[in-house]
Amino acid sequence: MNEPVSQNIVRAEGRLEGGARVGLLGHDALTVWFTGLSGSGKSTLAFAVEEALVRRGVLAYVLDGDNVRFGLNRDLGFSPADREENIRRIGEVCHLMTDAGVVVLSSFISPYQRDRDGVRELHPQGRFVEVFVDTPLEICEQRDVKGLYAKARAGEIPEFSGISAPYEAPASPEIRIDTTSGTIAECADVVVDEIVARIKA
Repeated sequence: MNEPVSQNIVRAEGRLEGGARVGLLGHDALTVWFTGLSGSGKSTLAFAVEEALVRRGVLAYVLDGDNVRFGLNRDLGFSPADREENIRRIGEVCHLMTDAGVVVLSSFISPYQRDRDGVRELHPQGRFVEVFVDTPLEICEQRDVKGLYAKARAGEIPEFSGISAPYEAPASPEIRIDTTSGTIAECADVVVDEIVARIKA
């Protein structure tokens, strides 16, 4: 990651150690990064995992790719540079939220491996889990829940991941999920089990 533009800043350090909030919340923090094509089921899966975790008493929160573009990242488009900045900002948010003790469930196409690796590097070892929602392109396009593939095929949406822009699939994600091979509940159980194994205090 690049250094700050300003040289007139000094990082402020608090008095709490990294694990100080574990006793308060009863669990450790984690960033779970859902990546996959549009329509793969990332957000649906992330929200199902969030619900299951909260029912277990785990403080979990979903950061959704579309939702953050209504606020924090509303100034960004979908050019390669804007995509990179989108993920950089969200990576920093994940870092802050995990420092606060939260299990963050980030659902972003995040098509570039370099950007996902950059987010991973912000986290301590074992505190970042990549979930590849490996739903085939043809299934995503059949679903086309937002009508985006039809527009992309018609040339109305430039730089659309998987059609007119690249999507770099993870080579070795911690979890690989194909939402066509099971129900959302079954897929969520796989992710929840991995999370719980990592965060128990």
